[in-house]
Amino acid sequence: MNKQELAINFKRSGNNCCQAVLLAYVEELQLPEELLRKLGAGFGLGMGCMEGTCGALCGAEMVLGLLTYQGKPITSDAKKLHHAFIKKTGACLCKDLKGIPTGKMLCSCDDCIRYAVELLELLIN
Repeated sequence: MNKQELAINFKRSGNNCCQAVLLAYVEELQLPEELLRKLGAGFGLGMGCMEGTCGALCGAEMVLGLLTYQGKPITSDAKKLHHAFIKKTGACLCKDLKGIPTGKMLCSCDDCIRYAVELLELLIN
């Protein structure tokens, strides 16, 4: 099973989007699942309960930092991930992705997770 589908399975088993992305990388991160669940717990419905950044994107940024940070800023790769996600989905705010202001959903949670992991994989591999 690839990382995208693994993350979606974690989402479907009761985790939020951020937790799902984090848990897909449990082996690489070598951190306990419970710690990753706690780390991502505040990012269900994105940051600030749909007011901020998509939880899947937040999770991907966390994994990026945990896997690549070596004492020097990773802002260039973080920016690449952020902009690629917006290009792929049409937005980065949870409420915009879900179409709250417009009534038109841009991207489902499953697809946000799928794209966040796909784009992360391009940066870390």
